[in-house]
Amino acid sequence: MKNLVALLLALGGALAWAQEELGFLVDQGRYLEAYELAQRLGGPEALVLGAKAASLYALYQAKDPEKRAWYERAERLASQAIAKDPNNPEAYFERARALGRLAQYMGILEALAQGMAPRIKGDLEKALKLKPDHAGAMVALALWHFELVQKGFLVAATQGADRNQVEPLMKRAIQLEPEGIIHRVEYARVLAAWGRKEEARKQLEVALSLRPQTAADRYDQERARKALAELK
Repeated sequence: MKNLVALLLALGGALAWAQEELGFLVDQGRYLEAYELAQRLGGPEALVLGAKAASLYALYQAKDPEKRAWYERAERLASQAIAKDPNNPEAYFERARALGRLAQYMGILEALAQGMAPRIKGDLEKALKLKPDHAGAMVALALWHFELVQKGFLVAATQGADRNQVEPLMKRAIQLEPEGIIHRVEYARVLAAWGRKEEARKQLEVALSLRPQTAADRYDQERARKALAELK
């Protein structure tokens, strides 16, 4: 019995170490390694990180035409995580992230034709129901409203998108996570699209002044530099 307990403790320690290593790989931008490790571990938390790794790889490192396949892989891993743990807000967020980025890559109109908009919104609302202070889900939901409103009144009306939801969600997310570089970059994109270039510039300048914590932060700061240059 003592040997069994020792073995279980050892296995638990090994799994904890592997989970920590998985998070480290994602933070370091070693997304392919993280994706492979997540699949080997197979638990819901690992699958969530694997989905995150696949989405970030597609967004920041993958070349066309492989981006689409990586977003689809991210969606599959997030769905597996949800099946194993239906109350994990990060799993719903990662599935929404994968589908949202895929919709951007495909084009919003094609995504609408495939019925992706309600799926994305549903996952984001579920994530926020499970974790009301999920800043990432707030930004993603703000972008959901923004992208659809940008396609015109008819599209927005048929999908239930509301321009008035965008800024409150963005501002609340930044209030919750003022050090979140990606929040500033995405908010600046919205402001620039609405012709509020000075406000967009301020958000980008703040994004560039923040200390990056992960590889994704550094990629987002590069996006901020390019966006700032285009505003001048």
